[in-house]
Amino acid sequence: MSETLCDVGQKHFEPSPLRAALLRLRRDSEYIAIPVLALLVSAAAFSVFLLGVGKSPLEFFELVHRGGFGSAFSLQNTLQRAAPLILTALAVAIPARIGLVIIGGEGALVIGGFASAAVAIPMIDRAAPMLTLMIMAAAGALVGGLWIGLAGLLRHARGVNETISSLLLTYIGIAVMNFFVEGSLRDLTNPNKPSTKPLGDAYMVGKIPGTEVHWGFAVGICIAILLHILMTRTTFGFAARVTGGNPRAAMAQGLPVGKLIVICSMLAGACAGLAGFFEVAAIQGRANASIAAGYGFTGILVSFLARHNPIAIIVVAIMFGGIVASGGLVQRRMDLPDATVLVLQGITFVILLVSETLYGRFAFFRDDEGRDRT
Repeated sequence: MSETLCDVGQKHFEPSPLRAALLRLRRDSEYIAIPVLALLVSAAAFSVFLLGVGKSPLEFFELVHRGGFGSAFSLQNTLQRAAPLILTALAVAIPARIGLVIIGGEGALVIGGFASAAVAIPMIDRAAPMLTLMIMAAAGALVGGLWIGLAGLLRHARGVNETISSLLLTYIGIAVMNFFVEGSLRDLTNPNKPSTKPLGDAYMVGKIPGTEVHWGFAVGICIAILLHILMTRTTFGFAARVTGGNPRAAMAQGLPVGKLIVICSMLAGACAGLAGFFEVAAIQGRANASIAAGYGFTGILVSFLARHNPIAIIVVAIMFGGIVASGGLVQRRMDLPDATVLVLQGITFVILLVSETLYGRFAFFRDDEGRDRT
């Protein structure tokens, strides 16, 4: 049977495998080029801010590099700061795959960290340290998962906006921790700062051999890789992506949309709760107001800048970990307040949100040649 004119035209305009790969690479590069552009614009806008207050932008960024990556000590400090950022960014990225915008990672971190400390109090000096740490980690992940899972359940069952509910749950979680830390669980031997009973050195998470970085960093990387596999290589991840793309179509295909929403929310909360566990068991040694350090809010920026990709989150979290780690050096050398780094993060987040409107607008990243010609 002779080929039709349509078949001949289709073969004529079908790109070669090499050209198809180059076109796909060009399209995918948009998801790198636009975030990089957003970072450059943010740096320029922040430089204008620094000039306005009489400070040198070049000195600021040089100190950020030195304080975050300039030496072995600063690099290890950066990696330690990146550990909670990886986990709290995952708390944003996983729900985003199913179309949810959850920003309550800070609350899940705080309530998960508090739960870890609370379950450890009766076990100190009575149970083996390894068993205690395992129970603490499980408690932090479980409570954090239930905390954000509540926001997902409210979204599915009652149509409550998950962004607002998760944000409000953050303030409730911090209030609950303060209620117990300043009340029934307060360590009376420490009158200066309300805290729970200290864990003790034997019940603290150790360091990665040869470094001063605690194991939370390695755990965060492992969880990011596992979640990437879950969301890209399993039927669960495929169902979540379908639901995120079109919930009505997913329901028409018989997918359990409500269950997927709740599970993704609980996975997100478990990540943030685990970050709280490491803040208690590896950094603070007890639950107090210091665990509410803003990592949950910075994790939102990390996730958006990484386009909710768990693997990219690792790289972006290290970058922002360096910015956070250099805050003290910037404050001492340039006589700037602690909030300077927060100003940079805020400017970056606003410009990053604006940059979302740029996707699909540049002809270079579009495959216009492969379209049908008339």
